[in-house]
Amino acid sequence: MPRKAIELPHNIEYLSILNEKGEADSALEPKLEASTLKAMYRWMLLARRVDERLLKLQRQGRIGTFPQATGHEAISLGSILTIKPTDWHVPAYRETAGFLYRGWTIETILLYWKGFEEGARPPEGVNDTPISVPVASQLLHAAGLGMANNIAGDKNVVLTYFGDGASSEGDTHEALNFASVFQAPVVFVCLNNQFAISVPVSKQMRSETVTQKAVAYGMPGIRVDGNDVLAMYVASKEAVERARAGGGPTLIEALTYRYTPHTTADDPTRYRKEEESKQWADREPLIRFAKYLEKKKVLSEAERNTMEEEIETQIKNAIQNVEELVKHPPYSDPLAMFDYLYEDIPPFLQAQRDELAKALGINTNENKDDKKKDKASAGGRN
Repeated sequence: MPRKAIELPHNIEYLSILNEKGEADSALEPKLEASTLKAMYRWMLLARRVDERLLKLQRQGRIGTFPQATGHEAISLGSILTIKPTDWHVPAYRETAGFLYRGWTIETILLYWKGFEEGARPPEGVNDTPISVPVASQLLHAAGLGMANNIAGDKNVVLTYFGDGASSEGDTHEALNFASVFQAPVVFVCLNNQFAISVPVSKQMRSETVTQKAVAYGMPGIRVDGNDVLAMYVASKEAVERARAGGGPTLIEALTYRYTPHTTADDPTRYRKEEESKQWADREPLIRFAKYLEKKKVLSEAERNTMEEEIETQIKNAIQNVEELVKHPPYSDPLAMFDYLYEDIPPFLQAQRDELAKALGINTNENKDDKKKDKASAGGRN
């Protein structure tokens, strides 16, 4: 018998709506109200300025190491706009715009990167999971949540994110496979920013795109201009609507660039060429979207300046609030890190706690009863 070509059910497309001059393809442009477009720009701008301020705080020793999200605002916001509060948002760690849109306060984000567990607490009434730093682990949670939605018979959708580096992890492939087999309503968004820390995509995989992996798992996939918030919105909306209607998962590969170091502990000049970074500079999402809004007469320069002033005040107040908050218990008590892990602290942790208390000159017998009372009433800290 002759060899026969196998016809596969899904084709791979690339979607971009805005060019670098802020000009839109009218056939693909979503019909969004001016007020919505203006709000989109503000959320993206807020995320950018928060990111920039966090870098300064880290350099001043006021927060710990953190991964910046500059340049990823269009991916996070364009996709998050398409889900409801009852849907699940399962992020990695560059979804600052999405966090803010979903109701996370700047104070909460600051607490997280200061190392306080309160920073992992989602807003009330919103189905979000905390920031996930272990690479690709959140995708298994997302697949499980999607499968649970099907079992419960509800119509909630799960939106989750991972990087191009995470596409090399076994967890990613297991999550994609389970979601596809069980037709879980999960939208997987890959932030392909070209580098997994210092490893370029070309050294991670031989496939041309991350998107084509969707074909192997029997789900729709699309590659999107990740610096184009309109394209991200359109692709995500299609995927979310399909998932909600029972059409199963989708893989979206958002093509972007990491404009900053991987984290504040990284030096990208050791493995990236300056010319490459300059080539991507004009494709940056905020500038492109601002040009688009100006052409549509939706947002003037004066209005952008007003936004900048409001956001500056908002961030300043949040920093002051947090830095005052952490001066007081339980934030100010270094021993608190041991007190909310277990009902009964294991001997090895007790030994570490006693050693730290001794080094700090803290009498651990004085407040044992107080700690028990605190634990009984501190539901948010369990």
